[in-house]
Amino acid sequence: MQRDDDYIRSLLFEFVEQEDWLILVTDTLSSNKEDRKRRYHVLLLCDAGLMTQVGNSTFRLTSQGHDFVSALQDEGIWQKTKDAVAKTGGNATITIIQQLAVGYLKKKIETQTGVEL
Repeated sequence: MQRDDDYIRSLLFEFVEQEDWLILVTDTLSSNKEDRKRRYHVLLLCDAGLMTQVGNSTFRLTSQGHDFVSALQDEGIWQKTKDAVAKTGGNATITIIQQLAVGYLKKKIETQTGVEL
């Protein structure tokens, strides 16, 4: 299965909008295709340190995950991040995508406030 960065972004937004901090993810091989895709991407987020597993099928966002979501909320920053990855051939790790998005957010804040971060 291919990693889908837009899907990861939508999952992260879904998770932060939930009322509860616990995220339940189906954990059976008989799950449908969408449930398997969801679990796979949640596990990728865990691999990257953006989520952590707290129970058998229960996860939560890490502080680093919340920081990433903050950077991704600006559609312009997300587009710049995707464009930067595309310019290099379209391949980047989640960590690089995160660093780019946070870097663009940092630059935006510096430009608007005049405070160097």
